Amino acid sequence: MFESERSFRLLVEGVADYALYMLDPAGIVTSWNIGGERIKGYSSDEIVGQHFSRFYTEADRANGKPARALGIARDQGRYEEEGWRVRKDGTFFWASVIIDPIYEDGALVGYAKITRDITERRNTQVRLEAMQTQLAESQKFDALGQLTGGVAHDFNNLLMIISGSLHILKKGTQDDAKLHRAISAIETATKRGAALTGQLLSFARRQSVNPQAIDFAERIASIREVLDAGVGSSIRLAFDIDHDLWPIRTDASEFETALLNLVINARDAMPDGGTVTVSARNVVLNETMLTGQFVAIDIADTGLGIPSDVVDKIFEPFFTTKPIGKGTGLGLSQVHGFAHQAGGTVKVASELGKGTTFTVLLPRGTDAPTREIPEATPFRGSGTVLLVEDNPDVAVVSIGLLEQLGYRVRRVPDAESALRELEHNGVDFVFSDIVMPGKMDGLSLAHHLRQIHPGLPILLATGYSEAAADVRGDFPILRKPYEIHELSEAIAKLPR
Repeated sequence: MFESERSFRLLVEGVADYALYMLDPAGIVTSWNIGGERIKGYSSDEIVGQHFSRFYTEADRANGKPARALGIARDQGRYEEEGWRVRKDGTFFWASVIIDPIYEDGALVGYAKITRDITERRNTQVRLEAMQTQLAESQKFDALGQLTGGVAHDFNNLLMIISGSLHILKKGTQDDAKLHRAISAIETATKRGAALTGQLLSFARRQSVNPQAIDFAERIASIREVLDAGVGSSIRLAFDIDHDLWPIRTDASEFETALLNLVINARDAMPDGGTVTVSARNVVLNETMLTGQFVAIDIADTGLGIPSDVVDKIFEPFFTTKPIGKGTGLGLSQVHGFAHQAGGTVKVASELGKGTTFTVLLPRGTDAPTREIPEATPFRGSGTVLLVEDNPDVAVVSIGLLEQLGYRVRRVPDAESALRELEHNGVDFVFSDIVMPGKMDGLSLAHHLRQIHPGLPILLATGYSEAAADVRGDFPILRKPYEIHELSEAIAKLPR
């Protein structure tokens, strides 16, 4: 027995990489080994009989950390941590510390303490994290470069269409066919620009969402021409929609953008032509993430398929396999963000050489599906509207649309001017942008007007606003860019 104890003591005292020592119940050092001397700089004669708190930083001693460590070890059976400790010469090192209570006949007789110097390991980890952060920053800037390049390319094409068509209109051509083509080109370019901006806002999570019950088949019929134009003449577009399909609950505009993105992606996967099939069916899910009644919408192509090393990246923002200038890498990111914002999800199944199927799962709508007001029959009204819009060019367009609908318009540039105007002149309703300069934005103006003019109808507009999420349910919102039939419909729904 004596020999085994002696061997164990020699073993402990000879360990050089760990400080192994004993403390009495009060924290006084009662034994010391060569590892303690190497790591902390104290010889056995210098440290035995001293309190172990001298190894802690001054701040740790001041807030009682040594005593708490012993208390935790005693109450919980062990204390473990990593933190700064102080050597004899005053230098700091990063330590891995373990304290175990020692009992004899049920009574606490002291603590066994193990300390290891892991400064180099921590420094290596810090350097690695710094390198990873630097790499992430580099990749982010590279991705932003790809994004800005793609967006600039797409917008330059749209601006070229608009500017060229406007030149034709300014020449005052008498050719009705040319006139119609120019107007149609401007309309198409405007819608594409709005869709691209919508993708950017969805990625930035600044797109306001207006969930409503939608009849899928009716929505497909209303955008069939857009989908046909998106796939082109070499692609066959087929539909397989269950006749008893439930309504879906989602934002109509975001849904259309997501569907168009998926159809265009399917087209690009079939450079030699093929078939895109849009199908929809009812499903009841009982999964970990999704439970309840959903509508499953499949967009299937007969194209090249997605390689296994790419499929896990396709929903990442900015990721694209298309050539520079052919895509921003935001299409599938928009689909993913839209589906999850709507309370659903999106899945993908692909096989090389046989095609890809994207499945968008959207929750069932329980309300009666919203019916669209035909674009050709805008609601005409009368009366006076106070337009609150700081951008003079946007104001000119809005005034023109409102006057076409039969309204007299008084325009002010900010909320403060609106309040002054309303002190002296009455109006039938207020139409205000949300984001404006000054102390009060459009939302604050609306809440203030509700207090001082509780019966005054208020319509808000926004193209970019984090506040829009807080508005929903309080005031109707019209999302920019809006067309005359959308403005007409929003006004018609205002309480009178």
